[in-house]
Amino acid sequence: MAELEVRQADVTRLEVDAIANAANTELKHGGGVARAISRAGGEVVQRESNDRAPIGLGEAVATSAGDMPARYVIHAATMELGGPTSADVIARATRSTLERAEELGCRSLALVAFGTGVGGFPTDEAARLMVETARGHEGELELVIFCVRGEEAEQAFRMAIDWG
Repeated sequence: MAELEVRQADVTRLEVDAIANAANTELKHGGGVARAISRAGGEVVQRESNDRAPIGLGEAVATSAGDMPARYVIHAATMELGGPTSADVIARATRSTLERAEELGCRSLALVAFGTGVGGFPTDEAARLMVETARGHEGELELVIFCVRGEEAEQAFRMAIDWG
């Protein structure tokens, strides 16, 4: 099982093999973390996303990371464009992201708090679902970082890890 860690950080600056993006099914990176990733990585991230879209809810696809230190961005569809999300979708998106990371040969992966921004999902519940899914994952990943913003999110993910 991979080591699980929580960091308050800018996911676009982490030096890991892959970072995750909580995307919509159309892979349009217009707001939130998706926009920050697209901006930091450069136009190649959106261009490659356009080539892979659309994807189903809970599915994940990879693009290059462009100008960011990571090698890949794994885009997980956590909602329809502008719509809400659900516990099932967050769990499936997390599982799909972990699987894509394995397929790419990644040893380190940074996950953002899926569904808690535009998706409107409660942070503590997302943390519990994502940590539980990461704990149940078997593979070659050595490190999974839950990259969050704000004290509330950091506490939610730390509590989810400590409770497991």
